[in-house]
Amino acid sequence: MKLNQLHSWRVNYKKAIQIQETLRDLLTFEKYTGKIQTIAGTDVSYDKHSNRFFAGVVVFKLNKHLEMIEEAMAVGKARFPYIPGLLSFREAPILLRAFRKLKNNPDVIIFDGQGIAHPRRFGLASHMGLILDKPSIGCAKSRLVGENSSVENTAGAYSKLIYGNKVVGVVLRTKKNTKPIFVSPGHKINLSLAIRITLKTCCGYRIPEPTRQAHLLVNKLRRTSHLLK
Repeated sequence: MKLNQLHSWRVNYKKAIQIQETLRDLLTFEKYTGKIQTIAGTDVSYDKHSNRFFAGVVVFKLNKHLEMIEEAMAVGKARFPYIPGLLSFREAPILLRAFRKLKNNPDVIIFDGQGIAHPRRFGLASHMGLILDKPSIGCAKSRLVGENSSVENTAGAYSKLIYGNKVVGVVLRTKKNTKPIFVSPGHKINLSLAIRITLKTCCGYRIPEPTRQAHLLVNKLRRTSHLLK
């Protein structure tokens, strides 16, 4: 995959925020008109006893049914501290190592994190979308910013997520009697398509199948990591 080297990852807190505020202006949210044939999902898992972490990318072919066609993994050490709002500076480098191993070039990527539903409107999905130059969707399990009204207890129901008097995403219920998730566009995609893709790839579970399988992959990798030493 083509990767855009936009900046160094060896930065401090102040520089990281400056990078987000600068790169945010490069994001686009036009309606994606290309054919979507493949979708990737990502996740990162942490070792509780060390600074090691594990990244996974799983690629699916979008047929009538989702078909897994490739997975890639990477193991490394976290170099940036955990700071809410700066997750990409901690997780993007290891995710990029996994992306470099892919043979398939996914059309759309779903990230376990935020897109523009972020204090500076530049979450993990936005940052990675710019670097990979791909339509990207943030699909998080918890809220980072914004307010919303209640969401009807029906699969597919959603409420607009408002932050700074602007719509930055939706709170989307993907399954009845299950907590909703927080969906926001990352880059090169609009909100309505992000919602449709998220629902299309939720196969009876709360989160989309690509990120669910990536989650299972990295947790398995973490549990068996002693075999890699």
